[in-house]
Amino acid sequence: MKKITCLFIIALTVSCVCAQTPNPIWNATIKVLDESAQPVVGANAEMSWDILAPNNTVTFDKIGGLTDANGIVQVSHKANTSVDLGFQASKTGYYSTTVGHELAAFRDSDPEKWSPHITLILKKIGKPTAMYAKRVQKGPPVFNQPVGYDLMVGDWVSPNGKGVSTDILFTGNLFQKAKNDFDYKLTVSFPNVGDGIQEFTVPDGEKGSALRSPHEAPVNGYQTNVVKAMSHHPGQGAKDDMDDPNRNYFFRVRTVLDHQGNVVSAHYGKIYGDFMTFNYYLNPTPNDRNIEFDPKQNLLSGLDALEQVSQP
Repeated sequence: MKKITCLFIIALTVSCVCAQTPNPIWNATIKVLDESAQPVVGANAEMSWDILAPNNTVTFDKIGGLTDANGIVQVSHKANTSVDLGFQASKTGYYSTTVGHELAAFRDSDPEKWSPHITLILKKIGKPTAMYAKRVQKGPPVFNQPVGYDLMVGDWVSPNGKGVSTDILFTGNLFQKAKNDFDYKLTVSFPNVGDGIQEFTVPDGEKGSALRSPHEAPVNGYQTNVVKAMSHHPGQGAKDDMDDPNRNYFFRVRTVLDHQGNVVSAHYGKIYGDFMTFNYYLNPTPNDRNIEFDPKQNLLSGLDALEQVSQP
């Protein structure tokens, strides 16, 4: 009887050790939907991963297929030394979308770690248009007074730059802390009645889309200003104390109102990011709320590599 018991304990111990041996299989279910939550049939859906070799070189691999009538494709692969996965979906006529799946964020016992269920949203390509688009990575050139920025020129208004017409006003009220180290309150405002700004957040399912914003800017809901608490530290530049990489804005500028306060003419645009590191996009056509940028038709020329914008 003791012999049988010992054999049982040994067998159980070996079984537990084997069960703990890391040899998982990725079994991913990828579901692809459009903006109306309808399945996208025939989309190319892929799972990708990096492989770290003993010599510290990294290789890349992927597996995928076409979605079925329910917008679903299932992929499987033996896990390796990767710490995360990438999922991507694409189809002609849609903006591609990509999301990550960080394995380190899950416990080994969590089924979602090795058998993730990923939903990807594909946005339809509508009417990409030529726009004024630029990446801005600098604070106001002077403090304690409003400074205008010309979106169609891509520079501060004279005498601080080559700009001619003020679209947005930036006012930095300085609070010195120490030498070359200070805080300031940044107020983003506008010169015309009817101009304004409106924050929007990208839904979780759309964060990986090539088109982060809606196709159009809203008609109403614009506020007259935004106030930010900023800091400047040597070697680090300006930093928003409330920085949120997912914060974005719609804006309306060059607004003309009639006697009843109705908008007669205005230019609409969007901002990806937060002040004072952001990409802006301005539609050149009055009253056209389309903010779907065509990266091949930037109306601003002569931009350096850090100022160029590639996102639609």
